Amino acid sequence: MIRINLLPHREEKRKARRQQFYSLLGMVVVLGVLVVFLGFSVIGGYISAQESKNQFLKKEIALLDKEIDQIKRLKEQTQALLARKQIIESLQQDRAEAVRLLSEMAKQMPEGVYLRSMKQDGRKVSLSGYAQSNARVSTLMRNIEASEWLERPELVEIKAVSVEKRRSNEFNMTLFLKGEVKEEGGAK
Repeated sequence: MIRINLLPHREEKRKARRQQFYSLLGMVVVLGVLVVFLGFSVIGGYISAQESKNQFLKKEIALLDKEIDQIKRLKEQTQALLARKQIIESLQQDRAEAVRLLSEMAKQMPEGVYLRSMKQDGRKVSLSGYAQSNARVSTLMRNIEASEWLERPELVEIKAVSVEKRRSNEFNMTLFLKGEVKEEGGAK
């Protein structure tokens, strides 16, 4: 007997649905791949844009680092020049100080007092010499106290000695130079 399938349309509908399913599945896969590709492209674009910004910033930072180094060198040179200037100014000031010290010592030295040595160490001056009497050493100390350039005389030692068959007193004394003192004309 011949078998006749009276329902072939069902089989065709199944085939049509399967084809529809496979084509839809293919489109979804293609669409998914396209979305992934677009996502990677957009993210890649953002990454490359950020990398270019980073490169630009690195170049600018390198330029600023060079400028900072130049500024540091300029500051060091400025400090060195200021230090030189300060040294020169102090030398200029100290140059006249020795003359002033000798002149002031000559003014303050009473009769009968003779200096054997005078040594300056910064602001401190050490004197050693001979005096005819203790009173003359006291007069010298009072004169130093009254001086506008000298201060704080301290008698270290005084002893009786014989110099060229004369009785004298040998003394050692320290005193200090005053800091900046204004002269009568108003200048320093």
